[in-house]
Amino acid sequence: MADVVKVPSGSKLGIGFSRAIRVGDLVFVSGCAPIAKDGSVASPGDVKAQTKRCFEIIEGALVQAGADLKHVVRTRIFLTDMSRWKEAGEAHGEIFKDIEPVTSFLGTNALINSEWLVEVEADAVIARG
Repeated sequence: MADVVKVPSGSKLGIGFSRAIRVGDLVFVSGCAPIAKDGSVASPGDVKAQTKRCFEIIEGALVQAGADLKHVVRTRIFLTDMSRWKEAGEAHGEIFKDIEPVTSFLGTNALINSEWLVEVEADAVIARG
């Protein structure tokens, strides 16, 4: 059995989840919402800035699990307004232009907080390089 490393979510929601879990060389990062360091919504109304904030949270979780953004092999970007996917795509491209993980842009009718315009998940393989 591979070693399992859990990165706590820090959530006060009481729903029992980890921000990330590492199993061997695989790291799975749960959906990250645009939450500012003070707990407020980051950059209300700005899809690109919210997406960047999600990736900052993902990067922090990866580091805690012993990985880095360069290890990301898959991202999933959930948007409440698919007509704004290019804004999220610009943020994704700025971070992953040289890494080029597989990615999906998915529409959803709502996220937990109505001010969240985006939520992002990521998977990483540490042996990737």
